[in-house]
Amino acid sequence: MPLSAETQAEILLVEDNPADVRLTQEIIRDADIPSRLHIARDGEQAMAMLRQQGDFADTPRPDLILLDLNLPRKDGREVLAEIKADESLRSIPVIILTTSKSESDIATAYGLHANSYIAKPVSLKEFTGLLKGLQTYWLTMVELPR
Repeated sequence: MPLSAETQAEILLVEDNPADVRLTQEIIRDADIPSRLHIARDGEQAMAMLRQQGDFADTPRPDLILLDLNLPRKDGREVLAEIKADESLRSIPVIILTTSKSESDIATAYGLHANSYIAKPVSLKEFTGLLKGLQTYWLTMVELPR
C-alpha cells in the first residue's frame, strides 16, 4: 500500500559522485514526503546495507533504491543482478539513475529487471523535478509490499 503521511519512507541511494549525493540529499530533505535517505558509495557497501551485514546490521530495508550504474568495487549492473536474484530483496523497486543513455545499458538494466531507467538530467531544475516526481509516484501512488 502507498506510504501514509505518518510513515517515513526509507530510500537507498547508491551513488559515488559526492555532488549528486549532496544534491539528492537536499531535494529529498525539502520534499513534502517524509523520508530518510541512506547512502551507499559503492556496490559492495550497497549489498552489505541491503543484507544488513556488519556495520549495517541496523540499516532499515529500503522502500526504494536509486542505483547508479557506474560504481567502484561492484558496478550497478552487478548490484541489480544480485538484488533481483535474492528472493528477500527482489520486490524492492530499483530505479536506475545514471548518466548513461546507452541502448545497451538500458537493455541490460531492463533485462536484469530494473523497475525504471532514467538518465540524469543536466539542469538542476530538471533533476529536482525528477526526484520529486519519483518520490511522489513510488512512495505515495504505487502499492508497495511492506
